Amino acid sequence: MSPDDFRKVALRLPEVVEEQHQGHPDFRIGRKVFATLGWPNDEWGMIKLPIEEQQKYTAAQPLVFEPAHGAWGRRGSTKIRLAVAAPTAVEQALLCAWRHVAPERLAAKY
Repeated sequence: MSPDDFRKVALRLPEVVEEQHQGHPDFRIGRKVFATLGWPNDEWGMIKLPIEEQQKYTAAQPLVFEPAHGAWGRRGSTKIRLAVAAPTAVEQALLCAWRHVAPERLAAKY
């Protein structure tokens, strides 16, 4: 998966906008960020997952998903190694991260 593919998948989710934060593109619903591109470098994406979901993704595909270092990772920030990620896995993970921050009325539809 390329960074552009990641961007397209994120922007297909309802009510998502792309903005910039600390020099990196991020993806938001409302003011809540659920994904970032290019952190820690251009080979990676990052999503915010509930801890239980982070554990599932990292256990199932440790070469693709890994917790961010430190407190960010302990709170669900999960890095995605884009070059080895299957599009379906990233789509599912982005949807999970999106649901976690989307308003209930919207998340219930997906």
